[in-house]
Amino acid sequence: MANYATHIAVGTVVSGALATLTLAADVVGPESLIAVTLAGVVGSILPDIDLKESRASRMFFSGIGVFASFCVLFIAAIHFSIAELWILWLGSLVAVRYGLHAVFHRLSVHRGAWHSLLAGVFWAALTAIVFHHALGKHEGVAWLGGGFMFIGYLTHLILDEIYSVDFMDRRIKASFGTALKFFDSRYPAHSAILAVSTIGILLVSPSPVAFVDGISSRDLWTGLHSRLLPKDRWFGVISDDGKVIWRTNDAAQKAVVEERGSQANQPKSPITTTGSIPRTVPNVQ
Repeated sequence: MANYATHIAVGTVVSGALATLTLAADVVGPESLIAVTLAGVVGSILPDIDLKESRASRMFFSGIGVFASFCVLFIAAIHFSIAELWILWLGSLVAVRYGLHAVFHRLSVHRGAWHSLLAGVFWAALTAIVFHHALGKHEGVAWLGGGFMFIGYLTHLILDEIYSVDFMDRRIKASFGTALKFFDSRYPAHSAILAVSTIGILLVSPSPVAFVDGISSRDLWTGLHSRLLPKDRWFGVISDDGKVIWRTNDAAQKAVVEERGSQANQPKSPITTTGSIPRTVPNVQ
């Protein structure tokens, strides 16, 4: 399988490429773009949480341990003394970081249920819930983060399969086919629990309507196609009778203004109206 450095490097490149498209399409505001990009990077290492000594596993359980301990601290703040709060905070941190970590790895198998597309859907839906309810993001932005998470997750699975092929010796390793799969048929009980959990997560996740309407908008894809390559210049440089000259700042700025003006006259999709997915505002009578 690919190592940690490879997974996070490729995941960062893929997420960065998606972020570039998202920025060019004016899908979300800059304040949300970093968050959804990080979701993709996290997704690219997340399948390895079922490997007990992996960095992904240690980072994941440390992260949720810190999150859980502060949730306990905030809930209990007005009920207990400082000494008691210290004990509760540290106890919950240790319980999640080491206790939950140990239980999880006793029940899980490396390249089992978590190395599957079903697990990718589970984490995508959970990401959407966190973005919407914990970070206060709109439903469309929340599912955009979930989409980045899923693609990052898928990138990890594909990389593992690629590394299962030894191109030099022209042979396929025994691990081939264990990473990229819909579900883990070797452990049906694990897959069944994950499937039920995924359905439950999807039922309480935010509505994906704004996200689906936005990314399926014809105007969005038409705009991306028109911006894919420069029309007459690369990086502000144009050719005049075989000579390469720099376009002046004023001319370049004028061209950008004219281009934006022409785009402004085109109908906007729901996802690109304001540079971010707009919130639904109830009508006030």
